[in-house]
Amino acid sequence: MTSTSPTAAHALHADPRKAEFEGNKLRKRLRRLVGSAIADFSMIEAHDRVMVCLSGGKDSYGLLDILISLRERAPIPFELIAVNLDQKQPDFPADVLPRYLESRGVSFRVVEQDTYSVVKRVIPEGGTMCSLCSRLRRGVLYRVAGELGATKIALGHHRDDILATFFLNLFFGGKLKTMPPKLVSDDGKHVVIRPLAYVRERDLARYALHMQFPIIPCNLCGSQEHLQRKQVTAMLREWEKKYPGRLESVFNAMGNVVTTHLLDRSLNDFCNVRSSNTDDGDTAFDVDPALEHAIEVMQAMAREDADEVLRIRVVSPS
Repeated sequence: MTSTSPTAAHALHADPRKAEFEGNKLRKRLRRLVGSAIADFSMIEAHDRVMVCLSGGKDSYGLLDILISLRERAPIPFELIAVNLDQKQPDFPADVLPRYLESRGVSFRVVEQDTYSVVKRVIPEGGTMCSLCSRLRRGVLYRVAGELGATKIALGHHRDDILATFFLNLFFGGKLKTMPPKLVSDDGKHVVIRPLAYVRERDLARYALHMQFPIIPCNLCGSQEHLQRKQVTAMLREWEKKYPGRLESVFNAMGNVVTTHLLDRSLNDFCNVRSSNTDDGDTAFDVDPALEHAIEVMQAMAREDADEVLRIRVVSPS
């Protein structure tokens, strides 16, 4: 969870008019990004009943708020119902979410399930609780989705989560895999969607500050990160500072896969790859103009040479 520093809070309220202007710009950008993700991956269809999983963190608050706004403007009708899983953590402020949801006029259901005791009993002291907690929580939410007749389950994972998961699988799992924007659950009964797939975490943090969401910290696992995920997250933040555009390129690459140029034998029948007679010559070792162009842009961005970036982008490869 991202906490609000006194300095950030002071900056927010130092000039209310400027803060409101910046907040409106941010809201419009988030709506556009979420709307694009929903359209690109056909996440929400007419008459869907979307169950929005609300944890009390900045991401799920932002997700619900944006979906409420989009529903009011959408060309198709769909329902929203917020669901919170009360895991019986000590000192959990059980009144916060119902009060907020009532103020927003959102249908909701709070599910009480003591997964906290299970995790504390099973996981040894000092062990990582996130994996077991996540599995237990997922099982409960799937059950509730069935009871509510939800056609979609919306989760608050954002672009940074998708990138971090990609590199975790790459570095530690030996797989090219990440969180997809839309998938069917293992039992085939539920469709899970991630409408924040195009949204950066830092924008969600700024939006939560602007909207003053009543954030509820997770005392069980919110303060406990996998060491590997923590390392990958730090790496991505460092890249974002040192190499502008790199993360954008990696994220775009996940939607631009050339399967014939990978090593997966289940995707390519290498045994039957044969030569063919063409007049085009051998292009296997030719320079890729688009790749060279992208590298030039990123190098100029790293030098913070705005004029050079503009020049290179205007003179795009044919």
